[in-house]
Amino acid sequence: MNLKSTPANLAKLEKIFDEAKYIIRYEKGTFNSGYCILEHKKVVVVNKFLNVEGRINTLLDIMPAISLEEGFLTPESQKLYRQVLDSKALAAAEAAKEEDAKGGDDEPAGGAPEAANDNENPETPQP
Repeated sequence: MNLKSTPANLAKLEKIFDEAKYIIRYEKGTFNSGYCILEHKKVVVVNKFLNVEGRINTLLDIMPAISLEEGFLTPESQKLYRQVLDSKALAAAEAAKEEDAKGGDDEPAGGAPEAANDNENPETPQP
């Protein structure tokens, strides 16, 4: 999703998590991906050293990965939440399509793996 990196847009994303009863904490830590999700406690910990753009991108990455109850969201938040999910699904479909296009050339025609050449070394007797 192409969301401008502004504090107002960050606040809109944070509001979605807040309405869904998730707590967002900005803390320092050793995060491989920039965040950590504690699903049972409904806590999302985001690297506090990320700038506004990094925080927005991190929240956009997290949103499809967790289950939010849309009934708790305001109509404005529901609209933004749906846009995020739809854009992530579209991006995943495009990535899969590109992967299929690249991966289709690896397999020989007919879909069967190539048979090993029985006469590779004619001096060695074959069992």
